[in-house]
Amino acid sequence: MKVCLYSPYIPKHTGGGEKYILDVATSLAKKYIVSIAVPQQYAGDALIVKKYEKFLNRSLDNISFVPSPLGSTANFIQKLLWTRQFDVMYYLTDGSLFFSLAKKNILHVQVPLKIDHSSWFSQLKLKNWQLKNTNSQFTKEVVEATWPVKIDLVHNPLVDVDEISSISAVTKKEKIILSVGRFFRQLHSKRQDVLIDIFRKLITKYPQETKSWKLVFIGSVEDQEYLSLIKRKKRDLSVEFYHDLNRKELLKWYGKASIYWHAAGFGIDPEKNPQKTEHFGVSTAEAMASGCVPIVYGKGGQPEVVGEELQELLWLKQSECLEKTVQIITNQELRIKYQHKAQQRAKIFGKDVFEKKLFNMI
Repeated sequence: MKVCLYSPYIPKHTGGGEKYILDVATSLAKKYIVSIAVPQQYAGDALIVKKYEKFLNRSLDNISFVPSPLGSTANFIQKLLWTRQFDVMYYLTDGSLFFSLAKKNILHVQVPLKIDHSSWFSQLKLKNWQLKNTNSQFTKEVVEATWPVKIDLVHNPLVDVDEISSISAVTKKEKIILSVGRFFRQLHSKRQDVLIDIFRKLITKYPQETKSWKLVFIGSVEDQEYLSLIKRKKRDLSVEFYHDLNRKELLKWYGKASIYWHAAGFGIDPEKNPQKTEHFGVSTAEAMASGCVPIVYGKGGQPEVVGEELQELLWLKQSECLEKTVQIITNQELRIKYQHKAQQRAKIFGKDVFEKKLFNMI
């Protein structure tokens, strides 16, 4: 069986959506012939493969990156005929739609965009995709209400629980608050600027309790001006930045960190702009798998990630984040309790669950 995966974000980005597509590709390649469609100009570019292998810390030798007219100015017929060679077309949409002549077409919606797809032509396109899934219940509800279209199931991103746990088991937790995410202001900005402000308030209000604690930001840079703004805010604070880590290095930081912070969606009305909140929160789930206590903004997909077991760690106001953090810092017994709860919760996003749903779709 020949399977083609297509995301308009590949090969430009290295975020949660790209990890999802590559995880799908890696899993399907165990049984099928798998290709990832890329623009014509990137055909044969070995640097793309190397970039994503570094991003994932694994080989992609059993996956082909093939030149495609999708997403280009090629005409409708060219694109349509190109898709006919595949048994399955798996499309991570940016909100746009196209017709495919693959035997089976699967649409994955990762961003809760409020798009009007109610026209007869858009509805015809949607019907071409026999199976539709989203990355979270949050995205599902937004898409079903606004596109409108029936979503068949939620397929959460994969969290490499076993890999993360094995590193965490041999890594001692340190006085580190970690936040992972790209530096950008558009769409679902991770709001590192807000976290810097909270950290300053935390250190100022509780100097003794937070002695020797530091805040660590990890993420690629897509907006240099935004990063410069955040670094100006840092000034005298114990804050570190890392922008070009491979997967193995990232997992080591997860293992060392005691607390995980996330502020995507802060200050946003999720009813008006759901796309500006966290759509799921794979970095939060990865941090939980490593035993970090997740103190994260409580809108978008984040409540789904932490589950009922950790709902009390969600925050909506900066003051709530501050107080919950100092409580975890000063109460070791409570911190250990939440670390264990976080690791248990993260298991529902593991490989077995991910692949079972995936192969059932195919």
